[in-house]
Amino acid sequence: MSLSFRSRALCLVTLVVPVLMVLCLFAVEAQAGSSSEERAVLQTIQRFFNAMADRDAEAALEVMIPEGRFFSLREENGETAVRTFTNQEFAQGLETQEQDLLERFWEPEVRLRGGIATVWAPYDFFLDGEFHHCGIDAFDLLNDGTGWKITGGVYTVETSGCPESPLGPPATGIE
Repeated sequence: MSLSFRSRALCLVTLVVPVLMVLCLFAVEAQAGSSSEERAVLQTIQRFFNAMADRDAEAALEVMIPEGRFFSLREENGETAVRTFTNQEFAQGLETQEQDLLERFWEPEVRLRGGIATVWAPYDFFLDGEFHHCGIDAFDLLNDGTGWKITGGVYTVETSGCPESPLGPPATGIE
């Protein structure tokens, strides 16, 4: 008895997606080098992205300093537009977010000294499962004695000229 295309595809996705997720985790750890502090910094950023995807303001604030601030730069009508918001404002916006958010980063460059860290990484961003933009994330973090916290950062929003992500397309189920 042969399986339908849909059944074969579902089997493939069921087997391949978990393997790819594990490989991505190993890739993040390998990129971070051998430092447990570097891994902890990157895990903080991943927890932030997970909170975004889950629209979980409380989880986002667990890894951020509420008074911190982000800045974004984008091109609008041929001019550079700068937007800014506090970490608290960002978290509050998650509570009313209706669209599905997915942000992924790769090849992070971590700089660490004592209780401060910076992370620079390319990223891609998806809204409701559709590619929206790419750019560079630059995060600032500090260790307040309870763990690493995002104090803020700056990022670009680029809607054209985006390189293909080495992570491939986001994992999705078959409908």
